Formats: sequence, C-alpha cells, structure tokens
Amino acid sequence: MDNSAWVTNHTGQLEFTLVGFFSQSKHPALLCAAMFVLFLMALSENIILIILIYSNAHLHTPMYFFISQLSLMDVMYISVTVPKMLMDQVMGMNKISAPECGMQMFLYLTLGGSEFFLLAAMAYDRYIAICHPLHYSTLMNHKVWVLLASGCWFLGSVDGFMLTPVTMTFPFCRSREIHHFFCEVSAVMKLSCSDTFLYETLMYLCCVLMLLIPVIVISSSYSFILLTIHRMNSAEGQKKAFMTCSSHMTVIILFYGTSAYTYMIPISYHTPEKNMVLSVFYTIVTPVLNPLIYSLRNKDVTEALKKMWNVESVFQ
Repeated sequence: MDNSAWVTNHTGQLEFTLVGFFSQSKHPALLCAAMFVLFLMALSENIILIILIYSNAHLHTPMYFFISQLSLMDVMYISVTVPKMLMDQVMGMNKISAPECGMQMFLYLTLGGSEFFLLAAMAYDRYIAICHPLHYSTLMNHKVWVLLASGCWFLGSVDGFMLTPVTMTFPFCRSREIHHFFCEVSAVMKLSCSDTFLYETLMYLCCVLMLLIPVIVISSSYSFILLTIHRMNSAEGQKKAFMTCSSHMTVIILFYGTSAYTYMIPISYHTPEKNMVLSVFYTIVTPVLNPLIYSLRNKDVTEALKKMWNVESVFQ
C-alpha cells in the first residue's frame, strides 16, 4: 500500500468526487428540475405538518407528536443530501472534502437509524391505543412519549457514531470517485484499498440488529392490533382502527423495504445504479410521501389545516 495515500487520507486535504445521479441521465437539466421540485415539496409539506401539529391543541397527542418527529427527521434527512447534489449540478462542482463527507455520512446514518426506531415507537403507540384504550393516558403519558422519542434519536446517533469514524479512517488509495450522489457507506467503502471484509461483516450485523429490533416491535404490535380489530363488534371502530394503522404500515413498507436492500445485502451484490435509484427513493420520495400519507387520510389533520387556512384568510 502506498504510504503517501494513507497520509493524504488522514489529513483534511483529501477530496472525493461525487459522480452523482445526473451523470446517468440523458436529460440531467430536466431531472435536476424535478429533484428541486420534489425537494421543495418535501420541505413545505413536512414544515407545514410540524407547524400544524404544534399550533393545534387537538393534535397534542402521542400519535401526532411522533408524526411531527418523523417530519422533522425527514426535513433534516433530505436537507443533508439533496441541496449538495443540486448545487453540484448547477455549479458544475462535484467535489467533497473528507470532513464534509464524514459529516454527511454521520447525519444520514443518525437520521435513518432514528427513523427506524421512531416507526417502531409509533407502532407501539398504536398498539396501546387500540389494544389497551382504557389505560392509554397512563401508559402513554407526556413523559413516556418524550422519553421514547429521545431514545429513538439516541439510538440513531449510536449508528452514526459507530460506522462513520471507522469508514472514514480506512485508507483510500484507489479512485476517489464515489459512484453516488452523497457519501453513502457502501459507496465509500468500495474506494478502500485495504481488506474490509471483517468490517463489512460487523457492519451488516449491526444493520441487521438495527432493523431487527424495530421489526420485532412493529410485527408484534400489529399482530395484537389485527387480533383486536378482528374481535371488535363495531364496524365503525374496525374501520377507524384499520385506517389509522394502514397509513403507518404504508410508511413502514416504503422505508424499510428500500433500507433492507441497501444495508442487508452484501456490498459485492450492489451496483451503483441500483444503489442510487433506491437512495433517491428513501432520501427524496419517502419524505415527500410521508406527510401526504398521514395528512390526506387523516380527518384531524385535514380539519386542522382547514381551520388554519380560514384563520389566515380572515387576516388577509
């Protein structure tokens, strides 16, 4: 191994080149415009939902608190990767320094990991609400749901702190071209000239654990929920419970499906094209869809939105 490459890697002067999503397209300008529109949609939808939840007293419940946390994560998640990607395309600059790359990697790992656990917390909340409605206010008091949300953020940061420093301290003596539009772990690892097999194995075990724990919580919660819904005598109650849970399950399938492929299939089976398409899905498309799924199918949110719109119309 070239010692100079190792030294360069451990100074702040190392730069990577992000090949980017647009290089694969025949119409990069059109694709860039589409991405910009999706970015603005995700930001506006999630910010409006956060403001709506915190400004309306009727939405100060655990379920909506968790939805607001999900929206906050989505706003941060999309802001970590997309602005850099769009600026690179517009300015014609696709360089990123090692510290910037490490920071981007840490943030997206932290936010992605936090979202895994938050979706599990939301499933647990629905389980308590539907299966133990009489004890809901006791089991899910303000202290409990704030503690659950804090735990989700903490566990997500553990993922970032574990994987980022190790990934970024490997020597990079091959091409400095990252075949991705951001510093995704598997894309960066492909540039290392050292043996990363042990680290990859440990990383996948960590990712399996990060996915497995929330999946067990979600599966258990929804198994009990389905049994409870089946036993309900009221058709209206069944419909309301099913509608509440179906929104959450849609989000889970969208987010977990793409993430499971990215982090549970060995790097050797990944292709840059597939990785980028899937990354676009869970970093851009999912933050756009999440608020729509939770708001358009939810009477409480649509009513609160109408009230806010009416108030703004009066002041105009």
